[in-house]
Amino acid sequence: MAIIDVVAAKAHMNILFEDDNQLISDKIEAAQAHLESLLGFQIEEEFETVPADLKQAVLALIGHWYENREATGVNLFEVPLSVWDVVRERRSYAFE
Repeated sequence: MAIIDVVAAKAHMNILFEDDNQLISDKIEAAQAHLESLLGFQIEEEFETVPADLKQAVLALIGHWYENREATGVNLFEVPLSVWDVVRERRSYAFE
């Protein structure tokens, strides 16, 4: 189950229309899966109450991917920098 719902994602992106609900729902699932891959654990299995910074990281990914659907244009960041800050602090592995 996703830690962010469509209502929260749309509020974060200031989207008032219904046309993109399925697209946003798909991005929620993808963003959480990507974050969990970077962290090395399943968020809902790790925390009884999901920390706000992890929710914010998922919202940042959703917003970034919604606005930048293709790898073209001037904003060619792979992942927003704020997401890397959260991952660095919470990941379950280290590079040696």
